[in-house]
Amino acid sequence: MRLLPLTAVIALVVLPGSAAAAAETSASATPGASGFTITDPRIKESSGLAASRIHPGVYWTHNDSDDGPYVYAVDSATGRTVARVTLTGIGTPRDVEAISVGPDGQLYVGDIGDNLNGTWDHVWIYRFPEPKQLADVTVKAEQFTVKYADGARNAEALMVHPVTGRVYIASKSEDKGGLYEGPEKLSAAGTNVFRRVADLPWVTDGAFSPDGGRLTLRGYFFAKTYPWKDGKPQGEGERVDAPWQGQAESVTYSADGSTLLFGSEGESSRVVAVPVKPASGGSATPAPAKPGGAPAAGAPGPAGEQGGGGFTKGAAVLAVGTALVLGAKRLLRRKPRD
Repeated sequence: MRLLPLTAVIALVVLPGSAAAAAETSASATPGASGFTITDPRIKESSGLAASRIHPGVYWTHNDSDDGPYVYAVDSATGRTVARVTLTGIGTPRDVEAISVGPDGQLYVGDIGDNLNGTWDHVWIYRFPEPKQLADVTVKAEQFTVKYADGARNAEALMVHPVTGRVYIASKSEDKGGLYEGPEKLSAAGTNVFRRVADLPWVTDGAFSPDGGRLTLRGYFFAKTYPWKDGKPQGEGERVDAPWQGQAESVTYSADGSTLLFGSEGESSRVVAVPVKPASGGSATPAPAKPGGAPAAGAPGPAGEQGGGGFTKGAAVLAVGTALVLGAKRLLRRKPRD
């Protein structure tokens, strides 16, 4: 069973009139930004987003659940699907929540959702090379079994570091989520144990900047960018002026690092582009990495101020909306699938 879109709940409880729509319009109208609408009727629950590294302007996405082993390539110029990849060599996807592109040129798909918070003692990651040609194709993917060192949990965010290639998962918790670090290299032969390395707020998706120096996380009511150092996010993060969206599910950087793109579930869902603000003046675009993987000299470090953070306004009222959403989620959680 699917929940009502969060904007429907929030609009009734939190935002009078058309305030939610106005907030999204404001974010969409940011100077220099451009987004797109996913037009493929097959994509009804876009739950992850990743910028292609070899096809300019193309973004990879997938449905949340009840779709099958499919990944879609969407052209941001038209909003149309230009490829559908069918994965073989894996089991039946259960609750696919995230997608990321690694420095090895492969796509990582996170079948990591667990709406009953610990019902499944393991989850999966699927990996396959990003297709060089955009067309409907069937590929054989690797399947990796994942467990958490401190027990099973729900998660919706998977991020592959663009320099080290290490995989991270952010858990989703009403109390306190966490960032989990995978092994140096994933193994298809055994279980990959992910260990908690940092505490996080309620996260629905995340993405590293292309130079690996920043980690941006989003939730239903917030988005922040954190400097990334020594394998962890640093400090409290800087707010990002992310848009109000329905089931706020995804975020990714554009391939050049100049823009953040925020997506949501729903038919004909809108992907909203928000320019990345410079760390301390100058260009917002990160300097490219050197061939050895280390950031080039002069590459920006910690993210600078990312704006006022539209999600922080009316925090007391939002708390009421949050409580109602959480109550609804408890009542309407899906039954576990075999």
